[in-house]
Amino acid sequence: MEIREATDDDIDTIRSIAHRSLESTYTDFLDEETVDDAIHQWYGESFAEELADDHSLVLVIERDDEVVGFSQNDLIGQRYDTGRILWLHIDPDARGGGTGVRLLVRTREKLLENGADHVQALVLEDNEGGNEFYQDHGFERAGQRDVEIGDETFTENVYAEGKIGDEGWGAVDELEIDGETVYVSYGEAARGEKSPFYGAYKTEDQEELYAWFCGNCDSLDNTMDTMGRIECNVCGNRRKATRWDASYL
Repeated sequence: MEIREATDDDIDTIRSIAHRSLESTYTDFLDEETVDDAIHQWYGESFAEELADDHSLVLVIERDDEVVGFSQNDLIGQRYDTGRILWLHIDPDARGGGTGVRLLVRTREKLLENGADHVQALVLEDNEGGNEFYQDHGFERAGQRDVEIGDETFTENVYAEGKIGDEGWGAVDELEIDGETVYVSYGEAARGEKSPFYGAYKTEDQEELYAWFCGNCDSLDNTMDTMGRIECNVCGNRRKATRWDASYL
């Protein structure tokens, strides 16, 4: 998988994914007209301006060179210290296999890199799956707000990250890599030149570190020297000395 910032060339695909995602997930409480209003409101002619805005961040995730999802985000606050995940959509045909989690993790990292001190996530109250997604990956409901879609007003839940304690950020993903199941802990990250490395475990209780998972190429094939430096044997992603990693996440 590759995650990158969206360009104008991605607009039509983003619009299509958003429409398919809303129709797949939201039709229990959004009628067809409201879905169409939402697409026009958020992904119409002004969307290109949003891509160019310094305080906006839109990321797309590619699988086999095809865009299969995106996250729409912004930076707000007096010093733009709050990063908000406004929407995270995965094409219904591409869901599963950790696609949404990987996009969430990279979105969070990118918002922090762009100056955010903390990250929030917004999801409509009636979207049960979306609420569970954030609750399962380290976010806690912190409040609510109203959002207008077309001529209607809906309630949106505001999620904030839980406190990062000794166990790290609470996002763990079960992955199948080269025929074996591993549990990747995204809260246990070591900064790499291309993307972070994440702690990988053979058991869900994470009792013993099994390997480091390369966030750039999804590989466990890497080596570590006596100084704690890691190099991925697949893509060349490298982690510098261990003292580099203090409070990165």
